Formats: sequence, C-alpha cells, structure tokens
Amino acid sequence: MSAVVPTYHLRARIAGLSRDRAADDPDLLDARTQLAAQNIINYVTKTLAKAPAISDEQRQRITALFEAGAK
Repeated sequence: MSAVVPTYHLRARIAGLSRDRAADDPDLLDARTQLAAQNIINYVTKTLAKAPAISDEQRQRITALFEAGAK
C-alpha cells in the first residue's frame, strides 16, 4: 500500500495560481482536483492501515461507491 503523501506542494500551487487566475481557469481547476484526489487517497490509506482485513464482498461494495462517485 502506498504511503500518505504530503499535500503542501498542491496547496501552494493552488495559492499561486489563484492569485492571478480566474476561478474557472483550467490549470487552477486541475490543481484543485489533484488536491481533492490526494486528500481522498491519503484518507483511505490511513483508514485502511488501521482497519482489519476486509472480505471480497466488502471490497466490492467500497469499489462500487468509488465508481458511482466518478459518474
């Protein structure tokens, strides 16, 4: 399992871009999306590290939640 990745560089990029870019700027939106995704990855990584092993059925249910959210 991957380690938790610090997000300070992503937050700094958003701060820098938001100084002189419109709120709907594609680079700024991409940076915000990257930060949101990394925050989710970090949360899931930390949670799974503390949790007991899960069954295949539980894994499928969790995967379905992520797939539904991607639509």
